[in-house]
Parts: sequence; C-alpha cells; structure tokens
Amino acid sequence: MSQTHRIIIDADTGIDDALAILYAIHAPEIKLEGLTTTFGNTDVDQATDNTLRLLKLCGKETEIPVAKGAAGPLKREYEGPVVNVHGHNGIGDAVIPKSDQQPLPVSAAEFLVRMANDNPGEITLVMVGRMTNLALALQMDPSIARKFKKVVIMGGTVLAPGNVTPVSEANLWGDPEAAAAVFESEVPLTVVGLDVTMKTRLTYEHLHLLDRKAPERNKAMVQFLHDSLGVYFDFYRQSNYFAESCPLHDPLAVLVAVNPSLVKTQTFKATIDCGHGLTAGMIVTDRRARATEGRDIQFCMEVDADRAVGQMLSAWL
Repeated sequence: MSQTHRIIIDADTGIDDALAILYAIHAPEIKLEGLTTTFGNTDVDQATDNTLRLLKLCGKETEIPVAKGAAGPLKREYEGPVVNVHGHNGIGDAVIPKSDQQPLPVSAAEFLVRMANDNPGEITLVMVGRMTNLALALQMDPSIARKFKKVVIMGGTVLAPGNVTPVSEANLWGDPEAAAAVFESEVPLTVVGLDVTMKTRLTYEHLHLLDRKAPERNKAMVQFLHDSLGVYFDFYRQSNYFAESCPLHDPLAVLVAVNPSLVKTQTFKATIDCGHGLTAGMIVTDRRARATEGRDIQFCMEVDADRAVGQMLSAWL
C-alpha cells in the first residue's frame, strides 16, 4: 500500500460515511481529491453541511473541495432521512463546529466529469451513497466511464439479506435507475456489498483503544466517534441483535479501494431490478453455467474483517 491513491468519495454523509471520510483524510496512502454529496441517509443540504464540518474537525477546512450533488433520485421520490439509523442531523446528533468553507460553484456531476477528463486513469471514485451523481455525470459525458481508474461502490448484496427489503440494500433501493445506469455503463466497477460489510464491525472495544492510544491531534475526532455512534449501535442492536457493535459499510469500500487484498471477489454478470416491489434495487446476478444477463461485474464475497478494522484504526493511532 505504498502507492498513493487519488480518491474522490461520493457520500450521503451519515454516520458510516463520516467514518469513511475520516479514514480517507488520515490514511497516508490516500490523496483525497474531493468529496461529492448526495441525498440518502439525510438530505443533500445536511449531507453537504456534515461533510464540510468533518473537514473542519480534521483541520482540513478549504483544503479539500466539496461539490453538492443530487437532491433526489433520477425518476422517483426521495423517501427522506433515516432518523432512526443516523439521527436527526445524519451524524448521530453529534455536534461539531460549523465550517466557513463553501461548496464548489459546480454540481457534483460536473465535478466528476471535470476530474475524470482532467485526470484520465488516475482517479478512483468511491461511492458510498446513491449512485445518482455518477449517473448524471455519465449522461453529461458518457466517455468518462473509461476514464476512472476504478469505481468502488458500497451497495447491494448477492447472497446476504437486504437491509431495506429482503433482497435490496438501501443505496441501490434509493435510486435503482441510477444504479442500473452505472451497472450498464463501462465503468470498472467493484461492488462492496452487505455480503462483506455486515461481517466487518466496529465495537466499543475499538473506541476504547482509540481513547487510550490516539494522539492528541486526533482526540476531537475520537470524541466525535463516541458522540455519533451511539445511535448507530442502538439501531443495530435492535435490528440485527448486534451486541455493542456496528457494521463498517462505507469505510470498507474505501479500505478495499486502496487494499483489495482485504477481500476475495467473484465476477458475475449482473443487472439491477428497477421495479417497484420488494425487488426494487435488487442486484440480479446471473449465476447460470452460461450466463447471459447483464455485464461482468466484480463482487466482494469474503473479507478479512479483523485486518480491515485494524487498517482503519491504524490511520488514527
């Protein structure tokens, strides 16, 4: 991991998005080229405000550009924030100082088009929310599909249960048409879904390790983790019977982007269901001997969870 990875993170900045962003800011192997925001865990205005506040918390105010993105799905209605999962402000009701930094005067889609065209083959895009911004960018300039080094998404599931319907995960369910546009494009896509994220968990024991070992410069960030994660731990205790732990959905996508050895992948032909019932946003993988439906996409199916959590924590110690 000595290579420097130039990364853009596209996020609907809730609790696990915040963890992903904080890791990317502190990881020495990452050069964070920008942050784009969208709707999902919270509305796009709150997600943008949260993102700017996180940069200020880390002393990076004005150093990393932020572009505000889509406020809703391509064709559907936005269902609204998930307060029971991410709190009223998207970051577990944690209070951190407001930033004076302003978003860029261009949309997230325009920023993605510009960065892909200006840096062909250099940028890794990590998408940890709805895929609306990339779908809009592809509408503006289809050629950018071949100009990202890779696109890593947190979303979907192949074999694990869904988290919105029995078979659908929130990011793809929230805008199936955008997900379908990305899946049908030529972007070099790696899917980090519930098959691996639900097995990769942060615990209170990990937070206590940070309490003891994190350097003084990271103490405010560690306090933010305590303040924000209570809501998240409570949700997963009630929904999944997790004992004082939560999955690292969005951070794992960033971790895999810079260290693919953390996971084992399989390639399946796959499509997105754009219906309106229980299968809306479902990833349909064609696992027949002679698969014909969809295009080849790389899916993460197994994970070295302990090593992944250790890699994330090491950036803050």
